[in-house]
Amino acid sequence: MNTIHYEQHGNLAFITLNRPDSMNAFNYDMLTELGQVVEAIRINPDIRVVIFTGAGDKAFSVGADLKERKTLTDQHVKRNIFKIGEVFTVIENLPQPTIAMINGFAFGGGMELALACDFRIIADDTLLGLTETSLAIIPGAGGTQRLPRLIGESKAMELILTARRLKPAEALEYGLVTKVAARDELAEVTGEFADMMLANGPIALQQAKYAIKNGMNADLQTGLNIERKAYELTIPTEDRLEALNAFSEKRKPIFKGK
Repeated sequence: MNTIHYEQHGNLAFITLNRPDSMNAFNYDMLTELGQVVEAIRINPDIRVVIFTGAGDKAFSVGADLKERKTLTDQHVKRNIFKIGEVFTVIENLPQPTIAMINGFAFGGGMELALACDFRIIADDTLLGLTETSLAIIPGAGGTQRLPRLIGESKAMELILTARRLKPAEALEYGLVTKVAARDELAEVTGEFADMMLANGPIALQQAKYAIKNGMNADLQTGLNIERKAYELTIPTEDRLEALNAFSEKRKPIFKGK
């Protein structure tokens, strides 16, 4: 059985973690396959938005496969940690906007995958958190770095050091998730959110994401320079001219990503 299920519907890509019997826990095979799928998406000009979710209705992902972990040497544990960090960084750096559709438990590495995405939309009847310290380890796939950048140092310190499992309403209050949806509406709410981005210029989406993410790690003046250069890349595009024509003709633009 493939550990990753991939589908493309129009300009929308769906990546499903496909180990439901193991609560979609990450073993080395899954990480390798996920990396291959994400690399293919990165260079696919037809894909404009990417959604990650988990198979079944129990878990988005509960993180590392502890059954596998128990059988590994220290050297292979280090291999797995390097691999998961590497794959999640590729996901974070995808040019396309990314959404984690959290349809069940998201703990440890599962939560870190969600943090590597641009947006997180969660079902209202599940839990999430960085729970590694309860296992005498720490988040090792970006959690100690991405969480404080998202919600601030103090709140991140609180959640990581207590290993708290948050309810969706709490996660929304902390600024950890973008939206909370009823379980039977999760796919619809996520799809509608994706559609709002799909209606916009795909090159503009990618350049706006690039400017925001790279500008956040720079001083203001450098960030403004990044923004200007990203803007300049949109000027010669066919999509920009299409938007102007559509506006004057009072119709919706048809963007081609060119």
